Amino acid sequence: SSVTDKQARNYSRVFLSGATDELPDKQGRISIPASLRTYAGLDRDVAVIGVGRRVEIWDLVAWETYLAAEEGNYADAAEGVSSNRTL
Repeated sequence: SSVTDKQARNYSRVFLSGATDELPDKQGRISIPASLRTYAGLDRDVAVIGVGRRVEIWDLVAWETYLAAEEGNYADAAEGVSSNRTL
């Protein structure tokens, strides 16, 4: 077993230790446990982000701050992708 495998297992163990199973109610809503709301800084307004096969729930202000900080990186990446295409 490599160090990388051990690091991946350790990361997964810590990351997933706070996971919970939540079932939607009759209106399709899910409850976010208080410990996870506190950890994520969720108070009132949130952003629900689709990320591949999972969903992330962010505090709205934290999401907007992250998005603004990353916007330049995405613009650079998009420019690189479009300049590498042949028409």
